[in-house]
Amino acid sequence: MEQLHDLRVSTIKRLPSPRALKKQLPVDDHIASTVCKGRHEVEHILNGTDGRLLVIVGPCSIHSVDAALDYAEKLAGIREELQNELCIMMRVYFEKPRTTVGWKGFINDPHLDDSYDIEHGLYYARKLLIDINAMGLPAATEFLDPITPQYVADVVSWAAIGARTIESQTHRQMASGLSMPVGFKNSTDGRLGVAVDAICSAMHPHSFLGIDQDGFSSVITTKGNPCGHLVLRGGPVPNYDAQSIAGARLLLEKAGLPQTLLVDCSHANSGKKHAQQLKVWEDILGQKAAGNRSIAGVMIESNLCSGNQPFPEDPEKLRYGVSITDECISWEETARMLHEGAEIMGGLISKEV
Repeated sequence: MEQLHDLRVSTIKRLPSPRALKKQLPVDDHIASTVCKGRHEVEHILNGTDGRLLVIVGPCSIHSVDAALDYAEKLAGIREELQNELCIMMRVYFEKPRTTVGWKGFINDPHLDDSYDIEHGLYYARKLLIDINAMGLPAATEFLDPITPQYVADVVSWAAIGARTIESQTHRQMASGLSMPVGFKNSTDGRLGVAVDAICSAMHPHSFLGIDQDGFSSVITTKGNPCGHLVLRGGPVPNYDAQSIAGARLLLEKAGLPQTLLVDCSHANSGKKHAQQLKVWEDILGQKAAGNRSIAGVMIESNLCSGNQPFPEDPEKLRYGVSITDECISWEETARMLHEGAEIMGGLISKEV
């Protein structure tokens, strides 16, 4: 009989189960406390019982564990310093959606050489998240592959569904079962309605195919995620201005959803130019100072050094602390922005008290 399956599959390699990886890299009480504290902080900021500004800041993507740890140490210090005004979490992105083709992120290709050592990628992604949380710094990430959360979601405090997957039923179902608040970005063409639909969908229970902790195919039934929220990332035109945010509030109100959202200072809102993130940041701070309570937080793409560098390239030739995906602002600029934000938010919080 002629072969009917796997006609275009070259290899299949079995991975360790999520349970096996978690046994290798367990979570202790201190790390669990950091994760849970981060999740609760986001929930309280979204529901208005915590007046601080949520700031999710870090590299566009992780490609160097050493550089990520160096960055995390700096960010952990400033999180503690500014904790009364800002709730700071580190952006720790391991998966990169591609419009056509390209590097798919650390989990998929950790060696940057098309070897696709996913077992290595999962191991060191989980280890990095554990090490970051051990510093008292909660982590945020985007979930792209629906299997990945089984391996690392227990050490993530905030998750995103990205602009390229916002209309995917698979990702809406996945979000309905995630244990942390989830931000839904508007689509790349700027539409907000699809993100609002995704939030509503993820609030409800779903049943779908997935894997359990032992790696067996299973029917996953979820309870629904009540902590979904909108993230404005721009489209053909930016959407961080007061008028755009007012429009987003109206759309959320019509859908019967809380009128709180996050603003992404990067991506289409900055035209993918790292220096433009400061303009977005200052506009958001101005809106907060003017009394806008709908803006619960922001996202910033930041690294040890500014800009980005060409890739693919020989990994040995890559500059340390420089993004290989989107442009990022430098650590020095990041620190200045965060201190500026803390000063403004401190004044607002003191008035409320």
